[in-house]
Amino acid sequence: MLSHYRTIFLPFAFLFGIAFTFQSTAYSQIDHWETVVYETDLWSYMVPDAPVDADWNTLSFDAGPWPTASGGFGYGDGDDNTGVPSGTISVYQRIEFDIVDTSEISAAALMLDYDDGFVAYLNGVEISRALLDGAGQPDFDQLASGLHEAQIYDGEYPAQFTLSKLFLSANLNMGANVLCVQTHNESITSSDLSSRPYLFLGINSASSDYDPAPDWFVPPVILETSNLPIVIINTTDGASIVDDPKVSALMGIINNESGLNNVADPFNEFYGLIGIERRGSSSGTFPKKAYGLETRAPDSSNYNVSIFDWPIDNDWILYAPYSDKSLIRNVLTYKLGNQMGEYAPRTEMVEVVLNGDYIGVYVFMERIKENPGRVNIDPMEPTDITGNDLTGGYIVKVDKTTGGGIVAWTSPFAQAAPAWGNIRYQMHDPEIDEMHPDQLDYIEEYITDFETALDGPDFDDPVDGYRPYVNVRSFIDFMIVNEIGKNVDGYRISTFLHKERESEGGKLNAGPLWDFNLAWGNANYCQGGETYGWEIYFNDVCGGGGDLNNPFWWNRLVEDESYTHELNCRWQELRMTTLHTDTILAFVTEMETYLADAAERNFQRWPILGNYVWPNNFVGDTYAEEMGYLRDWTTERLAWMDDNMFGSCEDLSIANNDLQIVKVYPNPTAGESEIIFGETIENGQLIIKSATGQTLSTIALSQVNSYQLDLSIFEPALYIIQIYNNETLISNLKIIRQ
Repeated sequence: MLSHYRTIFLPFAFLFGIAFTFQSTAYSQIDHWETVVYETDLWSYMVPDAPVDADWNTLSFDAGPWPTASGGFGYGDGDDNTGVPSGTISVYQRIEFDIVDTSEISAAALMLDYDDGFVAYLNGVEISRALLDGAGQPDFDQLASGLHEAQIYDGEYPAQFTLSKLFLSANLNMGANVLCVQTHNESITSSDLSSRPYLFLGINSASSDYDPAPDWFVPPVILETSNLPIVIINTTDGASIVDDPKVSALMGIINNESGLNNVADPFNEFYGLIGIERRGSSSGTFPKKAYGLETRAPDSSNYNVSIFDWPIDNDWILYAPYSDKSLIRNVLTYKLGNQMGEYAPRTEMVEVVLNGDYIGVYVFMERIKENPGRVNIDPMEPTDITGNDLTGGYIVKVDKTTGGGIVAWTSPFAQAAPAWGNIRYQMHDPEIDEMHPDQLDYIEEYITDFETALDGPDFDDPVDGYRPYVNVRSFIDFMIVNEIGKNVDGYRISTFLHKERESEGGKLNAGPLWDFNLAWGNANYCQGGETYGWEIYFNDVCGGGGDLNNPFWWNRLVEDESYTHELNCRWQELRMTTLHTDTILAFVTEMETYLADAAERNFQRWPILGNYVWPNNFVGDTYAEEMGYLRDWTTERLAWMDDNMFGSCEDLSIANNDLQIVKVYPNPTAGESEIIFGETIENGQLIIKSATGQTLSTIALSQVNSYQLDLSIFEPALYIIQIYNNETLISNLKIIRQ
């Protein structure tokens, strides 16, 4: 059994012969960018049928016998100036160029449109690589290890690799230099090959010694410092990251206690080996990619670590907010879920550099899985097929299958009318290929029994109905969060359920929450951008045939008066604390301030502000406008839900509209909060009680409209604040002391 450490140090990786390169990225201010090498320049090139001299990529090599032609080189896509024979395995090309003054160059950017793999060199030193396994120069007949399509001819942007000032000071010459690229095909039967390199220089003065950059060129974002943790990932040999399988990489995370992080600082949060792959369904079509990663030991086995002081594990996600231009919709959602007492993935906003290329603001987060620190259910082993062991724990989901999901079973019950497709279940943890048939039979039967009871004539009976099967509070909380965000994907996609063992309660729980990037007013279809209407009735708006419609559960649950009573009470309770409008808006504003500099870099790297990205309901020209829209939308949505909430509740000793009488902010609080009364307290009291009802303090109030409450002398906990006016109880609110 491996011990659990927070950090794996770089020398540990080298002990096992794993070669990685971590470039430092210290830069001086860049005034403008110029072009020193164009793809259409005159290059010396070779299509070899035998090994090439090892020094072919150095300045001293005599390339006189090589033919010369205008780049790029390749065949098959109609994007090459110089064609090479179909079936070519590799093309070698080199070009010499002169540098006037190295002190005026603060950075360089190699941009390369390639198909399928390549290695590039500056003066004999490797500067970037993709899909060519191993170290050193690949053999002339080595095939690329995967497929990579050229981008420019298809209207996309080529790959970009940034070279730092420190690297250039060590490897760029005053005067003559040589850029060399060897490009390899994935197969001799491949239909295409492309090699189209450019080299741009970041100039720190007003000088103009080279050629202008083309109109399509977008300068690389140079990350030096950030108030966010910095994640730096270099894949082995610069390999491209694909959907599957994971490729090996080295990851370092800088997270200083001061809150100011520099790319040249030591890796103090994590430093070790990982396997990394792309992830995402519809979001996988965006140019900013999301990644799944696992922390690894040198033998590539899973290696449990703690990152950001979270519970140890080996599965993590780098989520890529792209169409969500606030960058925080998932972060906001999971924060609310956790504060409501339901597990949701922990998150950390970070900035990421991948293979020397800054790729923007990401959310480093936990993957949903069984773990005492995540979904706290007992792990299932294949041998757990009898008694209590068979009853849990299971994590099931209702979701698309486009991400590789496998339907474990199809419910005998249809979705909510007017949709008529059936509900399809997938196994998440354990995965279906890891399960004993008896385990699959058990969880299918249990959920089918729940659905049968919910569909039956006595569905609302506390004994014979659905209640014995489920944790009702978890379903209420799940519904509330999905409805606040009016999550257009809610209930029908990325919906997780988990079941405990009988010894732990045995109930089916809704959650964890997942995938809210299209929530909070960010979808322009199926009324996802409107602040009115219930998402549980999605099928009435957009439902039809097929499998991606809401299950019937939610419509049926709100037909139960006991359920809607509990729902209304829970809503009122949360509106006074975690879901208070001021509390949510304060967090959005706090994140806007926190992300200001990082967001500017992110949208320089991905210039989408002011542009529609599917399925935006609102398109702001600035980050401030995007965050303003999120605040305004949320305010209107909460108000609509206040006015239209299912059921009624008098349990809190206040009427529904009394939420407007007393306001408290902030809540939760670190100590002090202001309580604002909707009426003048002529002669009253403010009583502080513990969650168990014990009176802790009584404060007299006279002719006041507000009160500055100080809970700093109390321990972090939930407290009840009762407010009387002329012996009449006007509010009975709850406040969380953090």
